[in-house]
Amino acid sequence: MGMFDGLNISASGLTADRLWLNVIANNVANANTTRTPQGGPYRREEVVMNQVPFTNFSSVLSNAMNGGSSSLSGGGVQVTGIVQDPSPFKVVYDPSSPDAVNGYVQMPNVNIATEMVDMMTAQQAYQANVTAFNSGKTIDTQSITNL
Repeated sequence: MGMFDGLNISASGLTADRLWLNVIANNVANANTTRTPQGGPYRREEVVMNQVPFTNFSSVLSNAMNGGSSSLSGGGVQVTGIVQDPSPFKVVYDPSSPDAVNGYVQMPNVNIATEMVDMMTAQQAYQANVTAFNSGKTIDTQSITNL
């Protein structure tokens, strides 16, 4: 494991959390959008994240013996996609809306309470990664100055 792997892992989490917060903000901003360029109401989006696995020692050793890289790497998180929530749209009675069909309007499948809970979770994850990054930075700095 390299000296800066901990910082890289925290940085990958910070990047993923920032994107997650941006998607949540987009969902909240479009909570009442009944007409999109694609047609129909806005559909809630979700971020899909996956773990970036560490390279195990045996594969690193094998690779190094064959003339390749001999460093352990990996770890952290990566965003693998942004997907649309397939849950059904809400239907409300509003005959005055230009998007009404027989007086009913399809509304986005965005639930503000769910978005707020997701936002608090993403903010806490972001703060945890900031704390881990700062701790790693302090440890790395002390390691270098105490040589």
